[in-house]
Amino acid sequence: MRRIMRNTGMIAVLLMLMIQACTNNKTNVKNEQINQKEEERYTFDLSDKVTREKVTFTNRYGITLTGDLYLPKERGDEKLAVLAISGPYGAVKEQASGLYANTMASRGFAVVAFDPSYTGESGGEPRNVASPDIFTEDLSAAIDFLGTQPFVDRTKVGIIGICGFGGFALNATAVDKRVKAVAVASMYDMSRVTAKGYFDSMTPEQRTQLLEQLSAQRWTDAENGKPGYGQGGLPEPEQLTGKEPEFVQGYVNYYKTKRGFHPRSINSNGSWTITTPVSFMNMPIMTYIKEITPRPILIIAGEKAHSRYFSEDAYAAANEPKELMIIPGAVHTDLYDGGDNNYIPFDKLESFFKTNLK
Repeated sequence: MRRIMRNTGMIAVLLMLMIQACTNNKTNVKNEQINQKEEERYTFDLSDKVTREKVTFTNRYGITLTGDLYLPKERGDEKLAVLAISGPYGAVKEQASGLYANTMASRGFAVVAFDPSYTGESGGEPRNVASPDIFTEDLSAAIDFLGTQPFVDRTKVGIIGICGFGGFALNATAVDKRVKAVAVASMYDMSRVTAKGYFDSMTPEQRTQLLEQLSAQRWTDAENGKPGYGQGGLPEPEQLTGKEPEFVQGYVNYYKTKRGFHPRSINSNGSWTITTPVSFMNMPIMTYIKEITPRPILIIAGEKAHSRYFSEDAYAAANEPKELMIIPGAVHTDLYDGGDNNYIPFDKLESFFKTNLK
């Protein structure tokens, strides 16, 4: 996989897939085919041990976020430990983050899974803009919300970040000392991959060319009075030839099929603004990972995941206490919903947080 990634032509294609769209930009046609019932569909079944309630809360920038609060039905009088969960990058709460929240609530936690700013049902204009600062803030805002509920223990706060929100979760934990433990799954460092390419293989010339393109797009957006949105991206399932990289097939299989499709998900049915990469080019979110210590970090990655190196490098950069858990046989998207082999180590997540949120 590393040899394939270092091909400069492939790098350019993959950056376009991951940064500017991760979708086939046919939103109008697809949206016309989706009714209200489909828009409210979750990609998993609600546990019979859990209640789910839609909630809203406001971040430090005044953006109203929409989430789902998951609570165990049987919780007694004891105040609950809490978890804030988001991700993957470009996904919505009805997908992987909701599945994690549903499962962790069934194991005794109060959990909120939410749509980040500018996406899904959350507020913010223009739509489908990403910001490493604001997405980090969104996680802290979720903790603000959880900490004001009468049934929670403010001293027992954790975060789970999936995919791109793994990087934001580590960044949020470094800066927000209320967080006592953090776990990430299939982690992406969106700043690093945007600014340097996969495996840091973007040349200075390629970086300059990308920045020139983004800068020119700003003139276009200014003249039009609105942002431009990405074109192209992941093919539809029927367009796959079988020759695509495994992880492209994995993204299609998750986001473009009933397994994980949701109409509000950017990765399923939309695209980022073309200038979204600007936010990440000079904003390395892992700069202060060492400041998470002495709070524990659990990093989970698939053995066969194309993104595994982000997890390994984050683990190497962090101070103790830390743990890297490699899931045998798993690819990147297997940690979104468990894949065919229930790859998500929920027992480990439960023991990690129950041990460290005391």
